[in-house]
Amino acid sequence: MPMDNLLKEILHLNSVSGDESRISSYLIGQIGKRKRSWNVSPEIFFGQNFHDNIILVFGNPRTAAFAHMDTVGFTSRYENQLVPVGGPEILEGTWLQGRDQAGDIRCKLQEKDGNLFHDFPRGIQRGTLLSFEQDIKISDGYIQAAYLDNRLGMYALLKLCETLENGLIVFSTYEEHGGGSMPFLLRFIYENWGIRQALIADVTWVTDGVHLNEGAVISLRDSHIPRKRFLDRIIQKADESAVPYQLEVEAHGGSDGREIQLSPYPMDWCFIGIAEENPHTPAEKSAFFDLECMVKLYQYLMQNL
Repeated sequence: MPMDNLLKEILHLNSVSGDESRISSYLIGQIGKRKRSWNVSPEIFFGQNFHDNIILVFGNPRTAAFAHMDTVGFTSRYENQLVPVGGPEILEGTWLQGRDQAGDIRCKLQEKDGNLFHDFPRGIQRGTLLSFEQDIKISDGYIQAAYLDNRLGMYALLKLCETLENGLIVFSTYEEHGGGSMPFLLRFIYENWGIRQALIADVTWVTDGVHLNEGAVISLRDSHIPRKRFLDRIIQKADESAVPYQLEVEAHGGSDGREIQLSPYPMDWCFIGIAEENPHTPAEKSAFFDLECMVKLYQYLMQNL
């Protein structure tokens, strides 16, 4: 799976948690253009009542797939101070970018006595959101860039839209900073379509048991534990698909699956994503082979679950 313009474009759009309007507007534009060539033209829900979230409904959905649109970053404070948004890796000298009312911003991240600062030559307007400067590198079947978490999950679901006949796609907000949009999204899709099973398209970490170039990642647990009966069905269908995958078992971390499990709705969930190195840094790294496997596995599962 080579790099294409869609992935390149979404990697260049900033969307720190709380400021997802730019990426949301881009997606709505792309959906409007691309849906003419999709197997099924979906019903689209977005706008003021959904904040920056987007829901696409194809045919008669049984399963929902979620991908969050936001990224980690920083908020400008006082006296050149910065406050993390989500859990960005703190690397001295990292280039950050953003924009306030006075213009474009490019500065370096600095740390002193446990506090974070920027070195921009003028004060930055309070509340301005900064993100890692983008620098995409492609080599030997790998991609290295900022925001792979969760641009790769978004990309996989956009590719899924091309062939999906029955299913529900959700692009959510705020995942990196404690969630917040999922409760009303879950209520909307449960009350309108009775959705009882969900897949989480997101990025996980390379560990001693999860590696690059070994296929999609099916997570059996992180800090939360999905229902085993549903996991067994997922694995059975994954085996039937013949798509390469690997199983993850972790004690920490989480995703939009957390809010599904804590919701009042009887909805099963499973994280199915892609592995990356250097998480929450400007140099996240993943394999195109794994991305291709992720897309193929979603295509099979959404049709057969």
